[in-house]
Amino acid sequence: MPQSNNHGSYLLGVNQQELERLQFQHGVWGHVTKKFLGRLNVGNGWRCLDVGAGPGLVSMDLRELVGQTGEVTALDPSQFYLDWLRKQAGDNGWTNVKCIQGTAESADLPPHLYDLIFVRWVIAFVPDPEKFLLPLFNALRPGGIIAIQDYYYEGLSLFPRGGIWDTMPDVVRAYYRSGGGDAYVTGKIPALFRKHGIELTDLTPTCLSGGPTSGVMEWAHRFFSLHIPLMAEKGVISNEQADALTADWNSHRRNPDTVFFSPLVVDVAGIARR
Repeated sequence: MPQSNNHGSYLLGVNQQELERLQFQHGVWGHVTKKFLGRLNVGNGWRCLDVGAGPGLVSMDLRELVGQTGEVTALDPSQFYLDWLRKQAGDNGWTNVKCIQGTAESADLPPHLYDLIFVRWVIAFVPDPEKFLLPLFNALRPGGIIAIQDYYYEGLSLFPRGGIWDTMPDVVRAYYRSGGGDAYVTGKIPALFRKHGIELTDLTPTCLSGGPTSGVMEWAHRFFSLHIPLMAEKGVISNEQADALTADWNSHRRNPDTVFFSPLVVDVAGIARR
């Protein structure tokens, strides 16, 4: 689910509870990310930038791939999350994991340096995706790869259908808009790549599904149970709608025949041809 916008404020908060939710989320979706990284052939010695890294869960996966001769830099506006990553690096003796506090727009990134720039669950929450991407394109070496993993917010659903929870996709899309974001942003990225000389090499959607005891439904539960009330606080939905959505969700969780379908998560990658 969404993480941050380009002003450094996290829609979902920066705290221990959200850190634990992100860790669980990575446990559910990490295999999708690792398959993406595998298709990109990330290898020893690569210099990688993890943009909007949060607590660096992808950064740590990248470090495994680049080895001792490579380097991973985590870029994030949150001091809390970067401090957590620094502690992991220190505890494990990792000398090739660096942290930069800031955003893609504000950080002074070195030009033409990185072999891979990875962006997961960030760009859907920036008001201007092109402005966000331009400094990243500039930071890629010729032949370097930019890889983005984010939503094209279709597919989210519960079976059996017929309750108020059928409206949840529209609610979440409005939640994105309330933070200045775009839940369909991955549909825009191929055109932005083409405009700026990035050759599209991967456009792969993934939907996960499962029943009430599945990891993916528990992932969704941790998000919705925490953030449906916040949606009401922000005026995206009414308190009555929030109560009804929560009741419908919990009813489905008690039904052993329920199937939850995640929204589409899309892998988009391109190579800098310049």
